[in-house]
Parts: sequence; structure tokens; C-alpha cells
Amino acid sequence: MNKPSNDQDFIAAPAPNEQVLQKPPRARVEDAVDPDADPTAEAPRQTLERKRDYLEGFLKKQPEAMQAGEPGGELYEAVVAAIREIYDPEIPVNIYDLGLIYGVEVSADNDVVVNMTLTTPHCPVAETMPGEVELRAASVPGVRDAQVNLVWDPPWGPDKMSDEARLELGML
Repeated sequence: MNKPSNDQDFIAAPAPNEQVLQKPPRARVEDAVDPDADPTAEAPRQTLERKRDYLEGFLKKQPEAMQAGEPGGELYEAVVAAIREIYDPEIPVNIYDLGLIYGVEVSADNDVVVNMTLTTPHCPVAETMPGEVELRAASVPGVRDAQVNLVWDPPWGPDKMSDEARLELGML
């Protein structure tokens, strides 16, 4: 085994063909630092109290005020809830969870623009579904006007469905 010389402050690892004559010492509870003996060491209680102070300040922080038309805002969520009441006639899932709604935008004047698609361009409700979405969005209290843009790019696919919709259809 390699022994440290006076000018070395490390011990080299033994070569694979050398035997280790002495095992390194194991850590023992008695070797732990006693906070009463070492005034610079923190007691577990001090550490815990500091964490509580941190959490207390974190929990007292008030959420930032959201605009009504932003995602998470009151008007935006009301429009999404109204759209979630519309179900595809062929599939027992609402059109929002089905992934047919690509975006909901609420302007500062409370005008709503909904970008949506259909499962296929030849969908039997292609003529009526956008009108129903526009009517539902416009009927939300606080909405001044609603407009629906029917888009085909990107095309709809099952990957756009929410996990709830996949579970409902047995695809999850």
C-alpha cells in the first residue's frame, strides 16, 4: 500500500493487485459535532425555525392581480367554461377537451376571438359548430362581442386531445 510521504497530503488508491491492509474507519455517532460544544454549529431547532420563517413569508405572499381577459382571469375562464358546454355530436367529449379550440383571446375591450378547427373539413357540423361557439362565447356576461376563426392549419389530430378526453374515449 502506498504510504504518504511528508510532503503529500493524500493517500493514493491501491493498485488492483495490492491488498488493502487496513479498512478505513467507520463514522460513529460519537464523532458527530455537538452543537453545545461548538458555538458556530447550528442546532436542528435553529435550522427548522429559519425554514418556517421562509415558508411563512412565502405563504403570506398574495397572488399577483390578473387581468380578466388573461388565461386564469375571470372573463377568460368564463368563456372557456361556456365553450366546454359544447359537445361534438359524434364523440361524447366537449370540443375544448377534444382539442378543437386552438386559442381564446380576450381584448381589453372584452371582445373575444376564438380560433378553432374541426376534426375534418367534411365534418357534418362544419356549418353550425363555429356559429354555436360564437353564440356561446358572446353570451358570457361581460363579453362585448365574439368572433370565431375557423382554421385548418395545423390540422387536428388525436394528439391535441386532453388527458380527460382520452380517458373518456378509452384511449389512455
